[in-house]
Amino acid sequence: MTPGRPASALNANVILLSLCQALLNTGNILLVSVNALIGKELAPSVALITLPMAMQFIGLMAATIPASLIMQRIGRKNGFYLGNLIGLLGAACSGLALVQASFWAFNLGTFLLGIGIGFGMLYRFAAIEAAPAAQQSRAISLVMAGGVLAAVLGPNLAIHSRGWYTDTPFLGAFIGLFGLYALALLLLRAVRLAAPSAAVSDAPRRPLGLIVRQPVFVMAVVAGMVSYAVMNLLMSATPLAMIHHGFSFDDAAHVIQWHVLGMFVPAFFTGRLVERFGAPHMMQAGGALMLLCILVNLLGQSHWHFWLALVLLGTGWCFMFISATSFLTRAYRPAEKARTQAANEFLVFSSVALSALAAGWLEASLGWVTMNWLMLPVVLAAMALIAGLSRSRHVAEARQPL
Repeated sequence: MTPGRPASALNANVILLSLCQALLNTGNILLVSVNALIGKELAPSVALITLPMAMQFIGLMAATIPASLIMQRIGRKNGFYLGNLIGLLGAACSGLALVQASFWAFNLGTFLLGIGIGFGMLYRFAAIEAAPAAQQSRAISLVMAGGVLAAVLGPNLAIHSRGWYTDTPFLGAFIGLFGLYALALLLLRAVRLAAPSAAVSDAPRRPLGLIVRQPVFVMAVVAGMVSYAVMNLLMSATPLAMIHHGFSFDDAAHVIQWHVLGMFVPAFFTGRLVERFGAPHMMQAGGALMLLCILVNLLGQSHWHFWLALVLLGTGWCFMFISATSFLTRAYRPAEKARTQAANEFLVFSSVALSALAAGWLEASLGWVTMNWLMLPVVLAAMALIAGLSRSRHVAEARQPL
């Protein structure tokens, strides 16, 4: 919390950051709804169908370390400006690629969009810094809860924008995406965030290797990696699986919409649950919901099965990811923030990029049921590791601020 700044100003900043995150997530869900289908039309082979989505997450992964370090030097707000400008460039490039029916230019566009998203993923850490220490988990929840707006806007924008340009059905989606990034730029003008502190920048830092070996860091990263990678893989493959089983694009988009509601509606109260029960217990609860999602997917492929599974998947991700973000703040001191957050983001979104690249190939070659069987041991292993590490004395000590 910045000394001398009234609490109302901080609350306004968290709300504005929540709206910016909502616009970012609307764009993300829009991309999830259309990327695999565009890949199916333009890709030269089945194995490359989800390459555009993978390029989005490769761009995100590539941005994680530079974004944190750039913001340490120029401040959060200027960093978010930069990320949104790159997002605008990516949306324009993607739209032009669709007009030219160029698969590789479209991949360049989604790569640039991923870089913009990589900067935007740091909104949640900006919310932590803008809130009083006792309300940091709630601040994360509020910013993540902006995704509820995304759950409504994203799929509907994907559906209705298809009719804007009949010769190029998905072009309207990227024009809409351009507008979302432009609106975020306007909202950022009203955000008031503290400038980088020279005193913090010059403070002593522990070696990064020592920080990342802490059980608290390992727990946070494992929860973030598994929750995001498993969620992204199953979510990315769901539209392909639904169309394979005879459902329409609109059916798939509406299932994705409910999935996003599952991701972000619980964010309104997840922060309070983390404060009450502790991050490790909420990570385990999220893992249990992901296991239920896999079970539902294995039981059938009706519309009801796809719908329920993705709602469970989204809620499980919410519990695990918000808990992991909250717990990560216990692993570093203020001067170590940028490097630690960069390491976390790089590890988490490297796994997400791999999951996005594998989604189309796994669904096409191994099938939907086998994909879900493969995810079962991944979630169980993460839950076992979190359970084991949560008993560590170092983790118990890390539950108090450093």
